Amino acid sequence: MSSADSLSSNQFAILGNGRAMDRALVPELPVAVFQQSIVDAVARGQRVVALFALPEKSSDATDFYVVLADDQQSRLRLARTRIVGERFPSLTPRCPQVHLFEREIGEQFGLRAEGHPWWKPVRFHDSCRAGHDAWGRELAGKPPAPGVMDFYRVEGAELHEVSVGPVHAGTIEPGHFRFQCHGETVFHLEIALGYQHRGVERAMIGGPTARTIHYAETLAGDTTVGHATAYCQVVEALSGGRKSARAQTLRGIALELERLANHVGDMGAMAGDIGFLPTASFCGRLRGDFLNMTATLCGSRFGRGLVRPGGVRFDLDQAMIDDLLRRLDTAEKESANAIHLLWDSPSVMARFEDTGRLSAEAARELGLVGPMARACGLVRDARHDQPSGIFRFVHIPISTWESGDVFARAFVRWLEIQRSLDFVREQLRAFPSGLVMSGCKSLSAKQIAVSLIEGWRGELCHVALTDGAGKFERYKIVDPSFHNWMGLALAVRKQQVSDFPLCNKSCNLSYCGHDL
Repeated sequence: MSSADSLSSNQFAILGNGRAMDRALVPELPVAVFQQSIVDAVARGQRVVALFALPEKSSDATDFYVVLADDQQSRLRLARTRIVGERFPSLTPRCPQVHLFEREIGEQFGLRAEGHPWWKPVRFHDSCRAGHDAWGRELAGKPPAPGVMDFYRVEGAELHEVSVGPVHAGTIEPGHFRFQCHGETVFHLEIALGYQHRGVERAMIGGPTARTIHYAETLAGDTTVGHATAYCQVVEALSGGRKSARAQTLRGIALELERLANHVGDMGAMAGDIGFLPTASFCGRLRGDFLNMTATLCGSRFGRGLVRPGGVRFDLDQAMIDDLLRRLDTAEKESANAIHLLWDSPSVMARFEDTGRLSAEAARELGLVGPMARACGLVRDARHDQPSGIFRFVHIPISTWESGDVFARAFVRWLEIQRSLDFVREQLRAFPSGLVMSGCKSLSAKQIAVSLIEGWRGELCHVALTDGAGKFERYKIVDPSFHNWMGLALAVRKQQVSDFPLCNKSCNLSYCGHDL
């Protein structure tokens, strides 16, 4: 860690992605200064990557930590403040990016954000202080339950309400969607999640243990490699661990294969939602081909067991590399054939274009990440803006489009498919020599580390704070879906309610990744 990484600038500590620093170096600011500094930083183009709380064990004080991404400088900025008591002033009216973070803090620690415009549970934690939960109700031995809440309603004789879920047709995770409609036009959509809440952040406390890597791999099963890599980077930062060039290359290959499998699968799923079966059928099979390439790396189609602190557990020989290159060439040609059918079909374009449009202003205000943000024209990609691992040395162009509709979200995926294919092929052809696993020591005490990884849905954030014994005292995880679900709600406004399945699939957000 360079000296610049431990200096404070503009009231924030400066930290590099995948680095650690002493917790005492994170400046503690008065509440008003802390909040104004966040507002000013966001106005300068920085983003709220994480906002979370750590209660004092021996008092009624709670420390709030914020992690801001300064993408222009490829740096992270950290600060903290201390809240005494059960209430704190809400920052949401001045900075909408924190709206879910404040609600999450409320339900996790029984604190109430005064002035929050949309104060209700996020995941329905069972937590309280002084016999009351954060929603001002006395707890009678029964915590709040998902879906049991007051929903926003639009009144009027010609208006009606459509309720969907949490149980859905087909194999899909549970989530509840409440539409306020005038005829077929959606005025408002409220999304209620929490049915998949597992308490992963709480389970990580006291780690790392033999289980914590498995918790990371199953945060969102379709993002196994991404979350495992983010977790391992945190552990390596806190332990001073090093990865070989070969291990970093294998991690990068696995991450991009994960992106390829999911992007190709999404292209097929969007085609299926409008009844365009040729692309739906082809891409469903091609997704399996990319998953099987990941299985070649480690024996698991989803990458389980591959990424571990200090490197990776499996290696490639030349025969495996040659086989992967051959399969990539075949998959590239077949993907192009299947996906170009979409762009060449006027009936498909009529359904994709101008459907579920989301403005760049709304995406920026909400702090959206991943393909959803890039489809609105935002140049935002952690591989470029906050690079780590192999991406410190190899540049992947950022794929963007500006229309913010279903077509843009599909086309950005197609651009990323092509660039991921190029990346994987280049890395396999120039595969470095060396070991794939190095040892990791015990974690340093009283440290904080932040890791950002550009998963296929967008930015994954893991933050760990260690105690005096070098164990996790707090472990914060932010899946890209946590940032992006509200973007889907805005994209559906003024659309036909029948367009919701297509809009939903074009975003393809994670329920379990949100619910943790």
